[in-house]
Amino acid sequence: MPLPFDLSMGAGAFLAAALFAAAFIRGYSGFGFSAIFIILATLVTNPLPLIPVVFSCEIAMTAFQARGIRPHIDWRRALALLAGAAVATLPAVAVMSRLDPGEARLAISGMVLALSLLLLSGWTLARPIGALGHGLVGIGAGMANSAGVGGLPTAAFLTAQPIDPAVFRATMVVFLTGIDLMALPVMSAHGLTGADTLWAVMLAFPILGAGVWCGSRGFALASPALFRRYVVILLAGLALLNLAKGAL
Repeated sequence: MPLPFDLSMGAGAFLAAALFAAAFIRGYSGFGFSAIFIILATLVTNPLPLIPVVFSCEIAMTAFQARGIRPHIDWRRALALLAGAAVATLPAVAVMSRLDPGEARLAISGMVLALSLLLLSGWTLARPIGALGHGLVGIGAGMANSAGVGGLPTAAFLTAQPIDPAVFRATMVVFLTGIDLMALPVMSAHGLTGADTLWAVMLAFPILGAGVWCGSRGFALASPALFRRYVVILLAGLALLNLAKGAL
């Protein structure tokens, strides 16, 4: 049976490897899955049709992690972030759906690079942030999520606060699941989903399970803060590669 989106066998194998790596990182750090996979995908194909696939995968991965993260979720932060994201999702997806593949690559890569540099800067907040601040960050995340990178502004914001790694990871998982559930119906309404989307998710499911399981085991054995730094460095490097590719 042919691969979805008319992918060649070589491109399909590359995307399968990228999917496992991104799922491993999601299982370990709680974020980075969408951004890493989409940045890698832009190296071999148009990323726009894959964004709904990525969101569906993100939701599926939460089922693998739900039991372990439940006691650590900061629902106050998560719900405030989601309220903000709900405001931005509809207009942001409408704009992204009208971009051509080249513009989409540049938009995705530019957002990833800027947000990665913010994370690497060691930026911190001088005082506690309330529900309004979290809601405003949620708006920014909802806009970025139209390009599949909604987790990065949220990760930058949360890592700037004194949050326990387990709480950070669990809250990110809940937030990412929520914004993906918001975005998928809007993307479907703009014609960004179809039979190929479902077929791609079915092919991805066993790879997701293996990646998240391996990453979750690693989370219990090593420093999540140090690993998050390595993930962000990888994101920045891949974003620079795609921006250079777009400039040629």
